[in-house]
Amino acid sequence: MTGWANASRRSGGVFDLAPKLKRIQELEELIADPGLWDDPQAAQQWMHELSSLREEVETWTSLERQVIEASELLELALAEGDSGIVADIVAEVDELEKTLTQHEFRLALSGKHDRKDAILTVHSGAGGIEAQDWAQMLVRMYLRWAESRGYGTDVIDWVDGEEAGIKRGAVEVQGKWAYGYLKAERGVHRLVRLSPFDGAHRRHTSFALVEVVPALDDDVEIVINPDDLRVDVFRAGSAGGQHMQKNSTAVRITHEPSGIVVQCQNERSQLQNRQSAMKALRGKLYEIEAKRQEEQMSELRGEHQDAGWGNQIRSYVLHPYQMVKDLRTGHETGRTQAVLDGDLDGFMEAWLNSQRVE
Repeated sequence: MTGWANASRRSGGVFDLAPKLKRIQELEELIADPGLWDDPQAAQQWMHELSSLREEVETWTSLERQVIEASELLELALAEGDSGIVADIVAEVDELEKTLTQHEFRLALSGKHDRKDAILTVHSGAGGIEAQDWAQMLVRMYLRWAESRGYGTDVIDWVDGEEAGIKRGAVEVQGKWAYGYLKAERGVHRLVRLSPFDGAHRRHTSFALVEVVPALDDDVEIVINPDDLRVDVFRAGSAGGQHMQKNSTAVRITHEPSGIVVQCQNERSQLQNRQSAMKALRGKLYEIEAKRQEEQMSELRGEHQDAGWGNQIRSYVLHPYQMVKDLRTGHETGRTQAVLDGDLDGFMEAWLNSQRVE
């Protein structure tokens, strides 16, 4: 009966619904005010928040209801000595335990934009062809991960390497919690293997940087002065693999105050390319502000933070042994090919859980 005890205790105590219910009431009162709709953008934000909160509360109340029903059935079955029904309830409780674990983990996805789509960019590091090939391997890994979760993907930028691989690749990943999960992948990824580009088959070490920002639309309050933007339109210079067309019209936007440069060069129209580039720019500006605030808090707490991008977060070793290890959490596996084929949930969940504990 251990599973039953755990499910009963956790469903009642893992999540305090009172603040959520109070916020739902506040939002319902706001939306009931006809004057709110004078600002459609604000109204849309309130409606989105209300919808998310209602969904969240319904999930937990439904789980609580299932636990109560199972409790009542268990009492009846034990009173009547019906071992068959008891066995069925135990199996049901095991499923409830799994569901509760999944929803408990979702508490780690509590960031402001965790539910949004994500824009993931991979940059090859030092190392020439070897690093460019590694960057393309990483893009493939994330595309496979997204596919396994039923997420949509759109390759919005692609710069081929000189002989193999890519110098840079950017993918918009579309699906609920996409940013919440993928933010665990930000940082430098290190590969150790016998190089297929080295005639002597020597061992090489390669690096690639993974950047992840939320895909922010106009409804997110990021102030961008149009006078601060320089927009260049040009024809894409490479096919970019099967995802790109040689005749694509590309858009590059430079945010002059910050020096941030974003571009989109997929097969869609110039207007859509510009919209995608602006979405990426808003995400990058949001990340800069969030990082600035985090650094300020770290200074107040007396913590040391190294802002350099050279800090690797994960090592992928293919030779002389097989191992993928996350250096932040210690999570590791010897199933390197599975990881490169997109089996990343264990690494993401380990990091997200560590953030929740902190």
